[in-house]
Amino acid sequence: MRILMVNKFLYPNGGSETYIMRLGQWLSQQGHRVEYFGMEDERNTVGNSWGLYTSNREFRSGLSLSKVIYPFAIIYSVQARNKIRKLIREFRPDVVHLNNINFQITPSILYEIKKAKIPVVWTAHDYQLVCPNHSLYVHQEKRICTACLSGKYSGCLKYKCLHGSTVKSLIAMLESILYKWLGTYKIVDKVICPSRFIKEKLETRPELCGKCTVLHNFIDQVEAGEIPHGDYVLYFGRFDKEKGIETLLSVCRELPDIPFVFAGSGPLGDALSTIDNVKNVGFQSGEDLKDLICHARFTIYPSEWYENCPFSVMESQMYGVPVIGADIGGIPELIKDKETGLLFKNGDKAALKKAVYSLYHQPQLRDTYAKNCLQTEFDTLDIYGGKLLELYTSLISRKGDK
Repeated sequence: MRILMVNKFLYPNGGSETYIMRLGQWLSQQGHRVEYFGMEDERNTVGNSWGLYTSNREFRSGLSLSKVIYPFAIIYSVQARNKIRKLIREFRPDVVHLNNINFQITPSILYEIKKAKIPVVWTAHDYQLVCPNHSLYVHQEKRICTACLSGKYSGCLKYKCLHGSTVKSLIAMLESILYKWLGTYKIVDKVICPSRFIKEKLETRPELCGKCTVLHNFIDQVEAGEIPHGDYVLYFGRFDKEKGIETLLSVCRELPDIPFVFAGSGPLGDALSTIDNVKNVGFQSGEDLKDLICHARFTIYPSEWYENCPFSVMESQMYGVPVIGADIGGIPELIKDKETGLLFKNGDKAALKKAVYSLYHQPQLRDTYAKNCLQTEFDTLDIYGGKLLELYTSLISRKGDK
């Protein structure tokens, strides 16, 4: 099978990049041919055999009306469409798998894929298909927002949803309006949703109803073994308000006898140093992060925005570590309440405080949850990849019958 993976970044940059590289490597190991299309960049670690890429466009910084001569290229890239047309002609893929493409590659490429009659799969790493700023969250005001689910996108400009910029927000709003008007997303054959929650949100778009399927993210199988837990409670992730850090820090202050360890970075990092029972160990990864997780009594995931399918929650449980998580977004799909951890009302400081105090002081309960965590089954890459290949084959067969 010939598979074309499409993602704007082709070097390690975030979740979607990890996804395409791990998945692409696995597919290649199974004997399939995988090529990649995205932006040209000296940091690229994957690519295609013909050197066909779209120009590198930076959207996050330095954008203004006087500087941007190409705002329409950010919304609809003729160059990306031309380049993928040539790549399709050379590679002749059996299926195209889209990931993070907006603002640099743009959905304009869907028209070339449609002309070539190739099945299209799109993994929804975020809420881009229904929200111009991809997050259902107004970062300027630090609050959840579902206004654009109505199909009207003026709120994006009103609240300056894109990086607090009027210009960027205008572009994002126009992009959403354009592709809704054109009905472009009807071209997509199947949308992979990492959670039931995001599936529910995406299916508010009529053209996506019946096309969404849930496949929770894959995670490496680990050998947890018997690890003696330490005496601390762990949070690992970004230090920001939408992650629930302000609420969690308030709880830390009110539970001075419980030691907390924070691993990560972010704008609220300085606030951690003002609390005596909080230790900030900074960003951690690899074996260092594994050791922190494995030796924690439990971890906390107090998010206050619509998380999709957070690896942090899955990773903790894979190591036999219970999780206290907010009941928001896709988090409740990963934690079995009162079995592998505890769920609490997001943003509710009193509820979080009660959960932390209760679980910290009940070792037998923690042990029960820990054992249950080790019985939790998440898809490994082998299982996930097998399901994806079945989906590819089904779509290819369907196209062949038409």
